[in-house]
Amino acid sequence: MTNKFHTIRPVPNALLPQLYIETYGCQMNVNDSEVVVSVMQDAGYSLCQEMDKADVILVNTCSIRDNAEQRILGRLDLFRLQKKKKPALKVGVLGCMAGRLEKELLNHVAVDLVVGTDAYRQLPKLLEAVSQGNKQIETRFNPQENYADISPVRMDTNGVSAFVSITRGCNNACAYCVVPFVRGQERSRDPQSIEREVIELVANGYKEVCLLGQNVDSYLWADSHDPTKYLNFAQLLELVALIDPKLRVRFLTSHPKDMSSGVLYTMAMYPNICNHIHLPVQSGSNQILKKMNRKYTREEYLERIKTIREILPDCAVSGDFIAGFCDETPQDHANTLSLMNQVKFDQAFMFQYSERPGTKAAKMYQDNVPEEVKTQRLNEIIALQNQISLESNRRDIGKTFEVLIEGPSKRSPLEYFGRSPQNKVCVFPKENSKVGDYVQVTIHNCSSATLIGAITEDLPAAGLGSRIRSHISKLAHPIQP
Repeated sequence: MTNKFHTIRPVPNALLPQLYIETYGCQMNVNDSEVVVSVMQDAGYSLCQEMDKADVILVNTCSIRDNAEQRILGRLDLFRLQKKKKPALKVGVLGCMAGRLEKELLNHVAVDLVVGTDAYRQLPKLLEAVSQGNKQIETRFNPQENYADISPVRMDTNGVSAFVSITRGCNNACAYCVVPFVRGQERSRDPQSIEREVIELVANGYKEVCLLGQNVDSYLWADSHDPTKYLNFAQLLELVALIDPKLRVRFLTSHPKDMSSGVLYTMAMYPNICNHIHLPVQSGSNQILKKMNRKYTREEYLERIKTIREILPDCAVSGDFIAGFCDETPQDHANTLSLMNQVKFDQAFMFQYSERPGTKAAKMYQDNVPEEVKTQRLNEIIALQNQISLESNRRDIGKTFEVLIEGPSKRSPLEYFGRSPQNKVCVFPKENSKVGDYVQVTIHNCSSATLIGAITEDLPAAGLGSRIRSHISKLAHPIQP
């Protein structure tokens, strides 16, 4: 495939074969589906929004928890009924489940092809083989970044925010996680292709990009012809921030053992890099962190949080927690609650442990925390985080934030919603603003999940407001790999 620019949004064409795609799981899967649509569009397919009109159904799957897989298996039963109505319909399973359950999926009566995360370029050829009556499977990993020259076709987009993948795969081997098995080893994408994609998005009116990777902080690209030329994540972040000062830049996800102070100083230097870091911790217990193979201690995590708040005083921090991991004791759980109280996360994603076949935890540890105990501990984590989030949001009452309007609020057709640089959702009356505008919103009320306010001042067309850093003297820093 050549380095050509693709249509940012798909244009329906009823004369072409119709593709219907469903996506489950993380933001990486969303971006992967956009790559798939680009590949299929080049092969002569048109994206449709109704399953009944489809000639091909593709479902992009998630394996992170068992309930996600069960939901997708239920969708396959629905697709089987759809094939009875339309015998020529082809059904393919993509993504993480394809890599984990390839043969089981291929034996499902509804499924014609199973395609792993590194084989989306081959979809048109595989579908052609299916047309000859042969089921197809391709789940091998590619040791190189496989989609750098493809401009994703943005689906269900608000036209404001877009995801841009900078790495694929993961080398961390956390004991509970299937990602290394279903996405392969980590590969960093050529920075020139990242820059090209972001420039294309800006040209098409997008106001925000989120750089994606299982671990963005371990991004490291080296020139194959000259190994002395390389780019780490802090330098890539700067490269993207410099593309357009009016473009907001976010990133997901960071790893506590890899996040460098260079990244923090880069964030402080550029006002269009948002003041939010998602830094999963999973547990507040050193015993559990070691079992999870997270490669940092509680003390090291807290030291990283301290550094973040020294360099970026107004930075929001969100986290991930797993309740009820193998051998977790009441004291381990208490340590997690105490860490939450110490860090004061602005937001968090919280789950109870779900054993995944093939992982180190499944092979070496016993899933021995009773389900009712897992549920109780998860509920305690959720309740505490709701309280902390509410306290965090209450501290924002009376403050004014620069908000990028993303779309209509679910609360009222007379209101918009958008996010502050700290990634907090703000809801406010529309007034004379429109989607894609930067507006100044003063907060007058809140819930644990939402800031409620009103527009007080439109930003000038020149772009984003400035962020004053108390540690500006530290900004002349060498960025090391």
